[in-house]
Amino acid sequence: MFSLMCAWYAFFSLLAILAYGFDKYAAIRGQWRVRESTLHLLSLLGGWIGALMAQRLFRHKRSKQRFMLVFWGSVFVNLLGLVLVLSQWSAFM
Repeated sequence: MFSLMCAWYAFFSLLAILAYGFDKYAAIRGQWRVRESTLHLLSLLGGWIGALMAQRLFRHKRSKQRFMLVFWGSVFVNLLGLVLVLSQWSAFM
């Protein structure tokens, strides 16, 4: 179970890093951008660790207060879901 969860978080974190990197590149070039809802969905699904790393690495989206508010909300919801899953899983063990 633990290795599956680690793989899940690693997969969505990698996707988030790639999405943030692509979005930053597109923003610089004035091209098509990744929707903010897509970035938030990746965070909600567990990619928030990678998203946080990408925000720091690319200096991207950190100054947008509304975006960051929704981002931290998605982190909270993800962690709440993780706690619920783990508590249910431990009940079956």
